Amino acid sequence: MSHSSKIDVIEPPVLAAFIPQLKRIYAAMDDAYNRAAAHYGFSCDGCRDNCCRTRFYHHTLIEYIYLKEGLMTLDVEMQDRVKLRATDIVHTIEKARDNRGAIRLMCPLNVDTRCILYTYRPMICRLHGIPHELKKPGQPGIKGPGCGTFDSRCGQQPYISFDRTPVYRDMATLEQDVRRSMDFTAKIKMSVAQMIRSDA
Repeated sequence: MSHSSKIDVIEPPVLAAFIPQLKRIYAAMDDAYNRAAAHYGFSCDGCRDNCCRTRFYHHTLIEYIYLKEGLMTLDVEMQDRVKLRATDIVHTIEKARDNRGAIRLMCPLNVDTRCILYTYRPMICRLHGIPHELKKPGQPGIKGPGCGTFDSRCGQQPYISFDRTPVYRDMATLEQDVRRSMDFTAKIKMSVAQMIRSDA
């Protein structure tokens, strides 16, 4: 592609070259999260809040490509079901755009309380829930809170270092390489529902 502003084609060579790197980053994320969770004794089983109802936005081309690849592993009937749910969610949010209240709709990939593309889930889905820190060059570190379920179960415990900086840095480097290889320049800001229904 040349100076693309749309995700026109998911090119097999891109997947072959970069998806293994993405999987390694995801494995590092999962390991860091699991170690922190183990220290706290935290598990989100039985969570009433359910982060799958939170509208996260995703900004990376490589994660868009990987999620769409995951979608293709589902049987056609399930693909159609998920796409229909995604379309309904997007339309509901668009209609309620002027509503100041937060709209919490279940992610279209959550079926019977489980993510059906768990292996393909994006970065923030893997890291949400536990207090963390992020260090940007030349700036003081930023600390983020845990989710409501974490606060109710483990919020009284001393903070255990969970530094997201290395995995964010590795993801940013990979994203730059992917965009350079595809000559892709557009910004991305999409929820999972938008990613699923997008053929852009």
